Amino acid sequence: MAASLEEVRAHDHDRFLTLLFVPPAKRPALTALYAFNIEIARIPEAVTEPMMGHIRLQWWRETIEGLPGGETRGHPAAEALHEAGGIPFGKLQTLIDARERDLSDEAFPDIGALEDYAGQTSSALMAIAGEILAGEAEVHDATAVIHHAGIAYAFTGILRALPVHASQGRLLLSADILGRHNVDPHDVLAGRMTDGLRAAMAELANAARDHLAAARSRSFNAALLPALLPVSLCDRYLDLMTRPDFDPFRHPVEVPAFRRQLRLLGRSLVRRI
Repeated sequence: MAASLEEVRAHDHDRFLTLLFVPPAKRPALTALYAFNIEIARIPEAVTEPMMGHIRLQWWRETIEGLPGGETRGHPAAEALHEAGGIPFGKLQTLIDARERDLSDEAFPDIGALEDYAGQTSSALMAIAGEILAGEAEVHDATAVIHHAGIAYAFTGILRALPVHASQGRLLLSADILGRHNVDPHDVLAGRMTDGLRAAMAELANAARDHLAAARSRSFNAALLPALLPVSLCDRYLDLMTRPDFDPFRHPVEVPAFRRQLRLLGRSLVRRI
């Protein structure tokens, strides 16, 4: 479990900070879940061709199937999932299936397709975390909150990761947004900031804010809060990335850990995202 905690600290620091607000008995399960999510999310950057990525995802499907019987195949993340307990293993398969899309070179045709992808990855991860924390019934009652919160966090993450994705030859901004602002994908992949890209980023940021507002307009069981807390950090990230002088290829989007901790603490005290 220590290895998984270190993975989350190093590669998903926002969710690492939210673990401080998780009941101790539930913390191992959420740590294992987030470490597993890191493993499948970074497959595209770890392989040189899509087929190898599909093979790795299949390996994880088979590994998850064997977890109830204790078959971890010696992988630290799989061992953590097995040891933690209380994780709905079957629902992890849906996360794996959604990651098949990461191995495709095809652009998302429109923002609706991008929302579907975000729902199947980010929102689904929040739903599983919520089930671990509060149970399936409470997650069902908060379906709309989780849906919108997950999309808001995913859209913010896509904007934050734009330069990293570009360096890998990937572009997650949807084709309709790029087209509306006359963005040449080759400019983005080459790391060139343009007025069109700035406008495209602003449009996706506004969509993220709309989903954030929709999530905040609904109530949910307070036990779900740690699963949803990462979305409370979106406001600051979006503000930074929509400044008139912002260049994602020159200005990393960093918010000091202590400021993020204070934000999370404040939202947890009022039990809101």
